[in-house]
Amino acid sequence: MAGPSQASLLLQKQLKDLTKKPVDGFSAGLVDDSNVFEWGVTIIGPPDTLYEGGFFNAIMTFPPNYPNSPPTVRFTSEMWHPNVYPDGRVCISILHAPGDDPHGYELASERWTPVHTVESIVLSIISMLSSPNDESPANVEAAKEWRDSRDEFKKKVKRIVRKSQEIL
Repeated sequence: MAGPSQASLLLQKQLKDLTKKPVDGFSAGLVDDSNVFEWGVTIIGPPDTLYEGGFFNAIMTFPPNYPNSPPTVRFTSEMWHPNVYPDGRVCISILHAPGDDPHGYELASERWTPVHTVESIVLSIISMLSSPNDESPANVEAAKEWRDSRDEFKKKVKRIVRKSQEIL
């Protein structure tokens, strides 16, 4: 029988590092101790943003060839954001497959590279919450509202922040 893969060894190391030295703004751990390829992440809404005070859960799923390919990240908590698909999937450049963008929106340097870690991915998502990119939205409705009806957008986000606090 083959030993642990390079991907599972790397993920175990990242988990150990995060356990030893937690990073402000989120917590992460395995969904199930027998599967190092699926992580549960809780992101604390960043201070001085519309999401401040919220607790947002997500599942990070790593491919067998990690770190050569990016994981997928999907919020399981309700989320209203231009860069989060209605089904919760996060859409940021670093989670896109490496190489040139077939649509020409992103530079290869903005896309996935194997140097990214769980920490750098989650910190990018926290940054995304702070400054939405409405130029190439995953959620067109949220982007439209962000641009055209900022007060409505803020009301929706306030509601999901309150809802995320009740679940605790």
